Amino acid sequence: MSKKSRKKSSKTPSGSPTAKKKAPKTRATTQTKTAKTQRPPASKSIATIAKTALHEAASKQLKSSKSARSTAKPVLTEGQKAPPFRLRRDGGGVATLSDYAGQKLVLFFYPRADTPGCTREAIDFTRLAGAFADAGTAVLGVSADSLKAQEKFRDKHGLGVPLISDERHEMLEAYGAWGKKSMYGRSFLGILRTTVLVGSDGKVARIWRNVRVDGHADQVLEAARSLQPAR
Repeated sequence: MSKKSRKKSSKTPSGSPTAKKKAPKTRATTQTKTAKTQRPPASKSIATIAKTALHEAASKQLKSSKSARSTAKPVLTEGQKAPPFRLRRDGGGVATLSDYAGQKLVLFFYPRADTPGCTREAIDFTRLAGAFADAGTAVLGVSADSLKAQEKFRDKHGLGVPLISDERHEMLEAYGAWGKKSMYGRSFLGILRTTVLVGSDGKVARIWRNVRVDGHADQVLEAARSLQPAR
C-alpha cells in the first residue's frame, strides 16, 4: 500500500479524534437540559413545605387543647360540698368523710412523710390538737406515702393526728392537692401542699394553697374557731 493510501485511511470519520471528543459534549448538554426540565421551582417547593408545617402545627395544637379541656377536672372551690373519701389510716383503720359528719374537719395535704417541711407542719398540728378539739374540729394529715411509711413517721416524731395514705392520688386529685410542680428546671406531677377546712355542714369553708409551713397551723386554728357551726 502506498503512503498516500495509509494517510487517507487514518483520517476516516470512524477513527477521527474529533468525532470522539464531540460525543461526550452532546450527552452532557442533553443531561443538563433534562435536569432543568425535571427540577421543580425552588420558591414553590419552599412555600409548600412551610404551609404544610404550619398546618400540622396548628392541628397538633388544636388536638392538645381539646385533650386538655376534656381531661381537666374541675377545681375545688370554697362553698362546694367536700368530696367523699374512704382511705386507710395509720393504726390499720379506715377514715371516711362521713366519720366527721356534723363537725368541722381540717385536711392538710403534705408532699412526703419525714421530710423537713412536712415534719414541722405535722408537729405543729399535733401541738395544737387539743385547741382544735376545743373548737369542735378534727384534723387529718394526708399524703401519698404507704401506710407503713405513715406509721413510721408518726412513731418517730410522736405525732398525735391521724395520717391517711392515698397512694392512688384519688383524694389528692379530688381536693386539688395533686398537680404540676417544678424543681431545678424540671416539671413533674406531685402533691401540692394544701390545707382544706370543711365546715360542720359538709361544705368547704376555706382552702389554703401553696402553703408556707411556718405559722400555718395557727392560722388554720383561728379560721376554725371563727367558723360558725351549721344550723
